Amino acid sequence: MSRELPTRASAVIIGGGVMGVAAAYELAAAGVTDVVLIDQGPLGSGSTSKAAGGVRAQFSDRVNIELAVRSLQTFETFAERFGQEIDLHKPGYLFLLDTPEAVAEFERNVAVQNDLGVPSRIITPREAAELSPLIDTDGLLAAAYSPTDGHCTPESVVLGYAGAARRHGATLLPNCAATGIDTLNGRIVAVETEGGRIETDTVICAAGAWSRAVGAWAGVDLPVTPLRRQILVTEPIPDLPPTAFTIDFATSFYFHREGRGLLIGMSDPEETPGFKLDRSDAWLPRLGEAMAHRAPALLDVGFGTGWAGLYEVTPDHNALIGTAPSVDRFIYATGFSGHGFLMGPAVGEVVRDLYLDRAPFVDVTGLDARRFDRAGARPELNIV
Repeated sequence: MSRELPTRASAVIIGGGVMGVAAAYELAAAGVTDVVLIDQGPLGSGSTSKAAGGVRAQFSDRVNIELAVRSLQTFETFAERFGQEIDLHKPGYLFLLDTPEAVAEFERNVAVQNDLGVPSRIITPREAAELSPLIDTDGLLAAAYSPTDGHCTPESVVLGYAGAARRHGATLLPNCAATGIDTLNGRIVAVETEGGRIETDTVICAAGAWSRAVGAWAGVDLPVTPLRRQILVTEPIPDLPPTAFTIDFATSFYFHREGRGLLIGMSDPEETPGFKLDRSDAWLPRLGEAMAHRAPALLDVGFGTGWAGLYEVTPDHNALIGTAPSVDRFIYATGFSGHGFLMGPAVGEVVRDLYLDRAPFVDVTGLDARRFDRAGARPELNIV
């Protein structure tokens, strides 16, 4: 480590992805002194740097919509506020729908989104093809579209937040893994790290796919399971038309513009849980089938690079946000099941308010990790 480890902190944030750095910034900017963030690797090197970069407000759950809308507002002004360009593009998000049930479901979702100020709408297959010219509309019944959705660069967002957090006095320590949490009589007294011990009375868990272990150190059950997701980037495509961030809802096959090519992904229904960060070809036949059905023109495109990352999945695909009752001052924000990056800015604000014991801009009590013990799951339907 290049910096000396502080011996004491007002709060220790475990996890240096977008959630952690956003929380560090918000706490420090609110005047909280001695905020320390630690991460086992470089900042943003976990799931954040492996994300597809999508930012959208098309969700089915009201709380998710509100978190997303708040984050979209931050992304729009990010360069001005933080002095960091994030390569934000807003071609819109397009969900392709091929069953009456999916259409009815998205019609209900759009009504809720519109009620919260999101300009989403249901459009025809012909309109969808105008927004995403590479698709085959055969079998499509409709699509859901919002013009304010898009994508940006996750690593740049982390960099912007990290710099701002440091300017406000926070200490960020990458490559300093947490190894345990010391408690005494139901209170946190310290965080143990590879570099030494940091005394604190507050831990903020933003450790993504690694959160279950962090929670266990403090006796807190965080039902988060790591699940590999893979992404491919095509070689440059000549005369590539403008295209919306397109998702075939039935298969989860998606693509968006990335430089002069496309970024392509799909959730693999045969993937098994685990900390698997290596790339595998096992999903490619299923990806090929989805491409042949919905965007056959892409079958002739070569692939350049690709990578594997981890979703942090909960039983209902919704986040875990709250303060643990079993140990004093253990705050958690994790389990976003693939939509954590896009909610990072808003969740940073929520974590700040939970720390300061004041009401956040949105009621997140329904995302308490104990909801599964009392049959309180609230499934998010718009997942990839």
